[in-house]
Amino acid sequence: MAESTRIRLTEARERKFSNLEDATGESTRSGALDAAADYYLRMAGGTPAVPEGAVESLMQRATEQGSVTPEEIAEELGQPELPVEYSHHYSVGEE
Repeated sequence: MAESTRIRLTEARERKFSNLEDATGESTRSGALDAAADYYLRMAGGTPAVPEGAVESLMQRATEQGSVTPEEIAEELGQPELPVEYSHHYSVGEE
């Protein structure tokens, strides 16, 4: 049986957990922590499961191309836990 580890809850942590539940749409702390951890690991990389993170990939793309568009940024950073979309709209005069 796995040993249970308790996290000491401070007021700041309570607020973070509550905000994380809201931000992720998860109804439990464990679900919110899982979603946040999964996203962080895919962004950062450097693990056997995700050797190259999305942030590194985005930086390489910008270096190779000279710049990246908002669409390309959304493509790299969007994940199931935090979908990222870009849309552009402008108008001149009255709509």
